[in-house]
Amino acid sequence: MSLQLTGTVRRMLLMNASSTIIFNYIGIFVNLYIWEQSHRIFDVAWFNLIMFLAWGFSFATSSRLLTHFTTRLLIQITAVCGGLTFLLLTTLTLDNRLLWMAILATPVGIMWGTYASTQNITLSLIGKGKDFEQYFATASIVGQVISIINPVISALVIQWIGYNGSFMLMLVFVTILMVVSFFIPKITLSDQSGTVFQSISFRQVFSYSALRWMVPSCLAAGVVLQFHNLFTLIFTFSVSGDKLVIALLNVLYTLSTMGAMLLYRKLRVPERRWLVIGVVAMSTGFLFPLLQVSVFLVISNILMTIGMFYFGTVWNTEHFRLISKHSAIEQARLLIWREWLLIGSRVVILVWILGIENLHGLPFIMLLLISIACALAIPFFSKKAREAELPAPANEVHTAGA
Repeated sequence: MSLQLTGTVRRMLLMNASSTIIFNYIGIFVNLYIWEQSHRIFDVAWFNLIMFLAWGFSFATSSRLLTHFTTRLLIQITAVCGGLTFLLLTTLTLDNRLLWMAILATPVGIMWGTYASTQNITLSLIGKGKDFEQYFATASIVGQVISIINPVISALVIQWIGYNGSFMLMLVFVTILMVVSFFIPKITLSDQSGTVFQSISFRQVFSYSALRWMVPSCLAAGVVLQFHNLFTLIFTFSVSGDKLVIALLNVLYTLSTMGAMLLYRKLRVPERRWLVIGVVAMSTGFLFPLLQVSVFLVISNILMTIGMFYFGTVWNTEHFRLISKHSAIEQARLLIWREWLLIGSRVVILVWILGIENLHGLPFIMLLLISIACALAIPFFSKKAREAELPAPANEVHTAGA
């Protein structure tokens, strides 16, 4: 099936838009809500650590659920967890702050992991080859528009009626996501031979060289993604405590990404070069916080955001092209392993970050240098995967995960 902008894909994009509004809000303002309590990197890192542990568990569980149910149920679970998150934020108070953050982070992680599983499996089954680039490009445009409007509106709502009012407002978008879930494609793995967790050992899933090069690529990418995602927030929160300023800074980063996207579409540059440009931009951005000046924290975020756009677009497209050559059940196994590898390295980094108290100590500098090394290694891993990717006999492709 070609992944053009058919009714099916438009419904997928509507689902993507509804969830992006929720995730964008959580990514900025729930983390800010936690940060404002004590202004400690530890708190934000702890919240994200528990979230990713729940994410990894729910991603695998969701893939297993697809052998009995359809993607519609998974999106409904996503919506329910989103609703539970905002209700807990509104009503839950505990003296034990670590337990309070862990309880909040768990439904967030389940929501994110379930959604990621649904989207990844749906995309890998309905798209082929260049179709992924078209979907990611369209979804990126939708995401950028939301990233411009949503933070500003959310900041104004918080200033007007407080955090609790904004949490209740988010329940409206959770309801929209629930309604949309009844209209997305009913995709299931129930018609596949075998189960997701049958023949899911490392050796059976990563059965040839091109796939095996995904392993170091995912481990390195997990480090880069986690450094980028957490410290983009910390750098922004360190510039200003004003919610509207924080929202406007996020708009600036989004506009920078849109400029990067225009260049990506206009210039005829090979994908592998965009990947190199992306990791170089990110690596340069990683260095700017060492200057300890607010304006350089903003420049750092701009460079990291631009670099992440190029990196994310090319890196994800390469992986999905490779994964889509397999049967549905094999794709599910590959996607589970891919997510586990990403989350595994993210969790290791978050445990490290728990011990970071400021942006100029040795632990932060060491993490920064490791993140740069991982970023610069990713184009090498991608090159080796491309070189190893030879036309495989049909029987090899269909038995790779068996």
